[in-house]
Amino acid sequence: MLTKAQIRSKILLRLKTQKEEDRNRKSKLITDKLLRNKVFKKAKVVMFYIAFGGEVNTEEMIREAKKIGKLICVPVCRKDKETMQPAILKDHGKLKKGPYGVLEPVAQAQVKPEELDLIIVPGLAFDKKGNRLGRGKGCYDRFLCTLSEKTPSIGLAFDFQILPLVPTTYYDVSVKKIIFS
Repeated sequence: MLTKAQIRSKILLRLKTQKEEDRNRKSKLITDKLLRNKVFKKAKVVMFYIAFGGEVNTEEMIREAKKIGKLICVPVCRKDKETMQPAILKDHGKLKKGPYGVLEPVAQAQVKPEELDLIIVPGLAFDKKGNRLGRGKGCYDRFLCTLSEKTPSIGLAFDFQILPLVPTTYYDVSVKKIIFS
């Protein structure tokens, strides 16, 4: 079985070398599936991630979610503590690069984690049980484990990111559902 590090390097390479048109086409299919999802439809406050490094593109999902009146948050990372906080993503709000190179809002109106109805989670790899392999900093795991068991989480992935088994440790937090294409 491959180690976490081996899986990370293989998937990062696939993300980097995937054609942009494939990324956009699959992201659109994933967006359509998400918009039809019951949990998503019910949620009023949704935390998305802002895609980078070839991840499933969330721009259109965020636009559509705002159109139907959802309050959208995105993670703001604190490198010193390797933690993250949900911050409201305002229309036309300025974004800056955060400590890990991911865009985040400049104006940081925080939302309490318990106010979230749904979290959309990125990952490098997932398995059918919802186990997730991130980029190795542990920010999402630390954040997800602070939430109520009832808070739904959905991982987004391309088909090549779904593996038969993702190696996990005690600290890894799985997602409730995965939407992929």
